[in-house]
Amino acid sequence: MARQRQPRTPAAHVAPPPPARPRLAEQLPRRMVLEREVEDEFRPRLLEALQRRVDALAAGWSEAVPKCPHCQHPLHSHDAPTTSWLTRFGWVRARASRYRCPACRAEHRPLLKLLGVEPGRISGWLARLLALLGVVVPYELAARLAWLFFGVQVSPMAVWRAVQRLGESARRYQEALSEYHADSRSEAAPASQAPAAVVLGVDGCQLGMQVRPHRRRRPSTGAPLPPLPPVEDGRFREVKTGALLLPTERVETSPDRHGLVRRFLVTCLGEADTIFGHWWAQLREMGWLGAQTVVVIVGDGAEWIWRRASLFERRCEILDFWHALEHAWEFARLRYGEGSRRAEGWVHRIAQDLRAGKVQPVIARLKTLHPTTPELQEKLDALIRYYTDNAPRMRYDEYLRLGYGIGSGAVESAHQQVVHARLPQAGMRWSEAGARRLLALRLLLLNHNWELLGRLRMISLAAA
Repeated sequence: MARQRQPRTPAAHVAPPPPARPRLAEQLPRRMVLEREVEDEFRPRLLEALQRRVDALAAGWSEAVPKCPHCQHPLHSHDAPTTSWLTRFGWVRARASRYRCPACRAEHRPLLKLLGVEPGRISGWLARLLALLGVVVPYELAARLAWLFFGVQVSPMAVWRAVQRLGESARRYQEALSEYHADSRSEAAPASQAPAAVVLGVDGCQLGMQVRPHRRRRPSTGAPLPPLPPVEDGRFREVKTGALLLPTERVETSPDRHGLVRRFLVTCLGEADTIFGHWWAQLREMGWLGAQTVVVIVGDGAEWIWRRASLFERRCEILDFWHALEHAWEFARLRYGEGSRRAEGWVHRIAQDLRAGKVQPVIARLKTLHPTTPELQEKLDALIRYYTDNAPRMRYDEYLRLGYGIGSGAVESAHQQVVHARLPQAGMRWSEAGARRLLALRLLLLNHNWELLGRLRMISLAAA
């Protein structure tokens, strides 16, 4: 007899072993330990060396009786207290004579003015380094980075003050430079090597503003801050960013993609005239505005751009190619539906014709259309009117042949770096003064002019 096969008992499920906890090294690499030891050893020596040099300068400082810079009266010596200020290596001290004017009661400290420091304040390169961090990241993070990078423990408010004071200096310098070049008697940089053409582009966005025009202040010591005013809708201001570039400095980084060797950026908060004033000043400052230089202005069709373009006698106005297509897309989506292949083909044909310089045939073809709804008719009329008004600025075949370019990608990228990378982050609201100061510092950084801050004095917030 054949034996009956017994059913196989299924094997018991074996659970996999639990995951091992990731392990960290028990100690830092020896290289990092050596670097920290060297820094800890020499930081006090650097502070001692700086203190000796300050003492030597103070000892050799021969102070004649100064005059008041406000009213020119001879100043009277008041006292010579010991003053300290925070540097990158620690606190530095010096005895600085203090003078007072008997006429206007102003106070002056010539030694501190020579050193460019203020009692009890963050001064020197440390203030500029803190401002650099505050320009790139929010102030709370900048304070933490200051400890990690420089070994200096500061509060977020200290970073804010550095940004505000140096930003006010940079803002005043930039505005004074624009005012100087706006005068016909000002001297521009030599234009003997001025380019044949320079391209200007502008872009903008809305920035959330605070509901109060000024900082709140306590009415008396120990009193609570006054309440904030109610939040109103529409608390936004437009930030405009302009880019200056040379067509000859466009390089092809990959097929159908181009980059720039260099560019110069300007920005302003709100005022349309200001952006053109900054453009004019920078063109003269760099020697890019010669007698035969053609100023190419790329815009999105906003009337305020074309009205102010008359500032430049030799100019070429270009309607941004992609803005022109966006208007065609708005009509195509309404006519054929969102995501329609017919809409894509219709816009593709218009793009080919516009790139070939056939703007008049495109307008004529649009006029032959017969919309079936009032809404579609209104959109078509707006498209025809937009192309007709800007037809002289849509000779794209000629602009491409001259190497001017037909898009505003360069300025849109610049606008992202100047504004979007720092200011309109989640929950941020800016005062007008704070936004202008931070924008001025970001321009110095992105234009590779940060070293200029070393030649600008920090401005007191009380005087700003």
